[in-house]
Amino acid sequence: MSRGINQQFNSNSLFKVEDPLIKTLEDKTPVIHPTAFVSEAAYVVGDVEIGEGSSIWPGTVIRGDSGKVKIGKYTNIQDNSVVHGDADLEIGDYVTVGHRVMCHAKFIGHQSLIGNGSILNDGVIIGENSVVGSGAMLLENMDIPEKSIVVGMPGRVRGEAQQKHFDLQEELAKLYSDKAKRYKNQGDLE
Repeated sequence: MSRGINQQFNSNSLFKVEDPLIKTLEDKTPVIHPTAFVSEAAYVVGDVEIGEGSSIWPGTVIRGDSGKVKIGKYTNIQDNSVVHGDADLEIGDYVTVGHRVMCHAKFIGHQSLIGNGSILNDGVIIGENSVVGSGAMLLENMDIPEKSIVVGMPGRVRGEAQQKHFDLQEELAKLYSDKAKRYKNQGDLE
């Protein structure tokens, strides 16, 4: 059984969703692709777009009240993370945002991995195929080149991502995509 009221939104088969934890703010309603999974315990409000096959896990808060939040295809935002910016924020395709991440970034490139407990402050830009280590804290307006490994408080680029990192990210994206399908197919978890 699907939550809320689903209405056809546009020709790309996206849905406009009305639900107790998926909320319209003023004239902005989250747009969630029908193949995306949003946990019944996640809170999504305002100008938010969630792409094909993506998953939003319990305790996650996504607020599009100061700018648009766009989440790409097959991206997973794991439990108890917060995604919010003071301007537009875009998260690319096949991105893993680990558990309890505080994301105020401006942009996260495709196939990046953001480790558990990381803090990405306002204006941060992360290039494609990058890895932010668990617990890292990126200062405002940092610009991280593609294929970087970032660790520490404050976060610093410590090396270049290798094939093993790309393989891990691909594995995590597939794992969470498959897991989201299982949850969605059960019918009562969103």
